[in-house]
Amino acid sequence: MTTEAAAEFESHRPRLFSLAYRLLGSASEAEDAVQDTYLRWSAADREAIRTPVAWLTKVSTNLCLNRLTSARARRERYVGPWLPEPVLTHGGETALGPLETSLQRESVSLALLTVMERLTPAERAVFVLREAFEHSHREIAAVLGIDEAHSRQLHRRAREQLGRPRRQLPVDSGQRRKIVELFIAAAVEGDLASLEQVLAADVVAWSDGGGEVSAARRPVGGREKVIRYLLGLAARPEAALVCFRVTEVNGEPGAVLLMGDALFGVIVPEVSDGRVGAVRTVLNPGKLGFATAQLGQNLPPAHC
Repeated sequence: MTTEAAAEFESHRPRLFSLAYRLLGSASEAEDAVQDTYLRWSAADREAIRTPVAWLTKVSTNLCLNRLTSARARRERYVGPWLPEPVLTHGGETALGPLETSLQRESVSLALLTVMERLTPAERAVFVLREAFEHSHREIAAVLGIDEAHSRQLHRRAREQLGRPRRQLPVDSGQRRKIVELFIAAAVEGDLASLEQVLAADVVAWSDGGGEVSAARRPVGGREKVIRYLLGLAARPEAALVCFRVTEVNGEPGAVLLMGDALFGVIVPEVSDGRVGAVRTVLNPGKLGFATAQLGQNLPPAHC
């Protein structure tokens, strides 16, 4: 492959990764899909490719569709709640592309990526291409090899399956960040009064340990149950060794949990109406590799 062809691909790599991640909910699998796309690109007759970005989008999307089909079977056997792999998005340019608007942030939120597991691979592809990348149904039809009417039908079914309005998250997340900081500190320190103040009455907590580490095997619902669960975690001997850093995760305020220099968890509270209404915690070591690699990238100081 020529230097020019390699440079052409590299110019599209960030977009391809952000597309694959939204489709797969896995940073490691997204990297693999991008690499497979690169191999297809290196072997292609590029003189016959009129629009590289369209060709690469089509190849990457269809590679992800193949992965989604097998991933659905694996996730049916997953131990406990399944959550996406977290990606740290603090700073300017992020691995997930621009996150300048509320809709861009919503498109990579753990909440939306989790609920998208309800969709068929084709529905998910149409939804992501339409909602996150603003492709027309004509363009989507060309990517997936279907007609425009079918694309519109899949998009409509996807919106119905998701069954949740898109949250209009404010770009200025200062107030939400303060609430997240209060919650994280209260959870780590076992501060009952602060937890009662910051948690919504119908809060739900999900913990993804994947059967690899200790974590709740089912969602914990209701303020009292969530508080008991968090206080139980804070009372463990190893909790005294935990430090945390509040940062941005998947476009929202969250925190990384550290023991020494090692990352052992990522937690993302979902704030609504001034309280924490949901808590998603990723503890499965197999899902923390991408975030671990990002740890040295200008993170704020740790609180211990």
